[in-house]
Amino acid sequence: MTNGPPAVELIELRKSFGDLVVLDGLTMRVRAGGVHALLGQNGAGKTTTVRILATLTRPDGGSARVAGHDVVRDRRQVRRTISLAGQHAALDDTQTGLENLTMLARLAGLSGRTARKRATDLLERFALTDAGGRQAITYSGGMRRRLDLAASLVGQPSVVFLDEPTTGLDVRSRQGLWEVVGELARTGVTVLLTTQYLEEADRLADRITVLHHGAIAAEGTADDLKRRFGAHRLELTWREEAGIREAAGRLGDRVTGRDPDRLTLSVATDGSAPQVRALLDEIDPDRHGVVRFTVREATLDDVFLTLTGAPVPTRQQVTHV
Repeated sequence: MTNGPPAVELIELRKSFGDLVVLDGLTMRVRAGGVHALLGQNGAGKTTTVRILATLTRPDGGSARVAGHDVVRDRRQVRRTISLAGQHAALDDTQTGLENLTMLARLAGLSGRTARKRATDLLERFALTDAGGRQAITYSGGMRRRLDLAASLVGQPSVVFLDEPTTGLDVRSRQGLWEVVGELARTGVTVLLTTQYLEEADRLADRITVLHHGAIAAEGTADDLKRRFGAHRLELTWREEAGIREAAGRLGDRVTGRDPDRLTLSVATDGSAPQVRALLDEIDPDRHGVVRFTVREATLDDVFLTLTGAPVPTRQQVTHV
C-alpha cells in the first residue's frame, strides 16, 4: 500500500434507476496497490459502482475519480488506465486463447510481433500455455475466467475492476483464480473486487467495504471488522431437547443461534476461559446436560449479519444492480 493519492475516490456518489435509489451518497477511497473488496448482498450497489468507475454508467450526482481522472469529464484517460473483468468472460469462442489475446493487443496499438509476445507472456503467466492453441469454446469455466483476466491485462492497466469474478466456478477453479488475483496485486496493480462471497473477501482483500442499501455500512480490514462487529460463540450440544429449552430460558437474549434438530445452542462469548467456564456452570450446573462444546471465532458471516440484518447470500442468489 502507498500513502500517495488514492487509486479510486468517490465523493457523495448517487445513482437511481427510476424510483429505486441504488447509490445514496457513497464516499469511498481506495489506496493504490493491493486488493480492496466491495462486499454486499444483492442490490447493495456493487456492480453499479463498478460500472460508474469504468465509465459505463453516468452518476446522477457526486463525483468519482480513477487514478486522478474524473470518470465523466476524463472518460478517455480513465479507460486508458483501467481494465474491467465482468461476471462473464468476454471472449471470442471461435478463436484460440492465443488469438484472443493477440487480437486485443493489436487493438491496444501493439505491433504484430509485440502483440504476439504480449499474448504469449500472458498465457504463461496465467498457466494457459498448453491450452493457448485451442479454441476458447473448449476451455473449462476456470480456464475461461483466467483467460478473461489475462485479456484484461493486455493494456497493462494500473487499476483492475473484478466484478463477481468467481461466479459459477467450482471450488478448485475459484481457488486457482484467487491465486492469480493475489499475484496480480503483488505486482503493484490496484484491484477493486466486488463479491457476495465472504470467504473470497476474507482470503483476498487488504481492506473491505461493506455496502448496504447504496451506502457504506462499515470499512476496514477483515480482522478489524470481525473485532468490531463479530463475536465469539460458544456452541453447545445437548443430550436432550429439554436441556436446550431450559438453557435458552436462562440465557434469554444472549442466545445467538439454536438448532433443535442437531440439539445445539449458541451463546455470545468473549472467548476467554473464565467466561466459558462461568457460562457452562450457569446453564449446566449439574454437568449432565451438555455433551460437548466448541468455541468458534468471529467470522465475516457474523459481520455481514450484524451490519445488514440479512443472512449470508448463497451462490444461487445472484442478481445484480
